[in-house]
Amino acid sequence: MCGRYAASRRPEDLTGLFHVEKWEPTETLAPDWNVAPTKEVYAVLERPVKDADDRRPVRQLRKLKWGLVPSFAKTPEGGARMINARAETVHEKPSFRRPFVARRCILPADGYYEWVTGADERELEVQGRKKRPRKQPYFVTPADGSVFAMAGLYEFWRDRTLPDDHPQSWWVTCSVITTEAESSPLAVAPAEGPHTLADIHPRMPLMLNEDRWDAWLDPARTDTDELRALLAPPPPGLMRAYPVGTAVSNVRNNGPELLEELAAPEVGTLF
Repeated sequence: MCGRYAASRRPEDLTGLFHVEKWEPTETLAPDWNVAPTKEVYAVLERPVKDADDRRPVRQLRKLKWGLVPSFAKTPEGGARMINARAETVHEKPSFRRPFVARRCILPADGYYEWVTGADERELEVQGRKKRPRKQPYFVTPADGSVFAMAGLYEFWRDRTLPDDHPQSWWVTCSVITTEAESSPLAVAPAEGPHTLADIHPRMPLMLNEDRWDAWLDPARTDTDELRALLAPPPPGLMRAYPVGTAVSNVRNNGPELLEELAAPEVGTLF
């Protein structure tokens, strides 16, 4: 799954990297090293510019809320539960199948966090001596330092309790597509800990390599089988993972220090 990630790149860098044609500086977000559900995040997408005479799709950098609210939802409360969409079933689920065909995006990240329960902690849990075991967070990121381009979906939701001209009458929300975690060796693995992404968690965000960006963002592509083919996992061996401090487990903590690599896990033996 993807429940927390880091996104510290400047919008100026993202517009160049993704060949963005339109970005509003008023939508600038501060660097965020602890992105949690319901926060506003950057998304790269292609759609016509509102009220423009030219209706061609334009590549834009937009500010969206993480946690997809389906267009048919009565209220937005369920958005926090719609942060992920499974690649295997995204074309079937009522909340995701329409945006999968028409509203796809890329969510740029530095990498994502995942938590592993320590071996000693798991044993205490089995014995019933500890209800909530401590978990060791890991940061997963491309080994070459490139952007982690997560496949995503976005959707519009109309708040019928507000008038048409209210600035918050429309919500634009998004979800991260996840896939089965890689079981092949990490490009760089910690000395003590997991050797594959599957050792950390059975799911992971689906990263799109640059050669798939244009096809994924193209709203003219609507064939379900062709789109599903774009969700094939990237080549193995591109990622590294390392332990970080448990401070990231608290969403109120935020700063580049959250990405600092630990010499050893804080929670003790993990494997």
